[in-house]
Amino acid sequence: MRFIIQRVTHAEVCVHQKTIGKIEKGFLVFIGIRQEDNQEIADKLIRKLINLRIFEDEHGKTNLSLQDVSGELLLISQFTLYADCKKGNRPSFTRAGDPVLANALYEYIIAECRKQIPNVQTGSFGADMKISLLNDGPFTIFLDSEEIC
Repeated sequence: MRFIIQRVTHAEVCVHQKTIGKIEKGFLVFIGIRQEDNQEIADKLIRKLINLRIFEDEHGKTNLSLQDVSGELLLISQFTLYADCKKGNRPSFTRAGDPVLANALYEYIIAECRKQIPNVQTGSFGADMKISLLNDGPFTIFLDSEEIC
């Protein structure tokens, strides 16, 4: 499982020119799921995500978590995080999880995040989405279950 976390001042996702999710200060998180992933792996990454201290405190140090700043989440499923570009110029996505498994884990991640963060917005699984954001920093963190778990 992979999370690309971007600290944002605002972000939104549109499908068919209609905004379906929008946040202010918080994290835009792109989520990639492999076939080998499960809820235990998701729990570890969620815990890391929620407790990640990358917001500035009163001294300008990145010492505050999402909860400390009443931050919001925008969670987007993105199977292309498992693109394999080793051969040729056309990516292979064979490492990405089966859509049924991936959607179930994506929904699980959403539900678990909502237990801790009051405003959790989402994209639409499998849809052609348009994402806009203002990256704050820029600050982008890559979490990979193969390195964390």
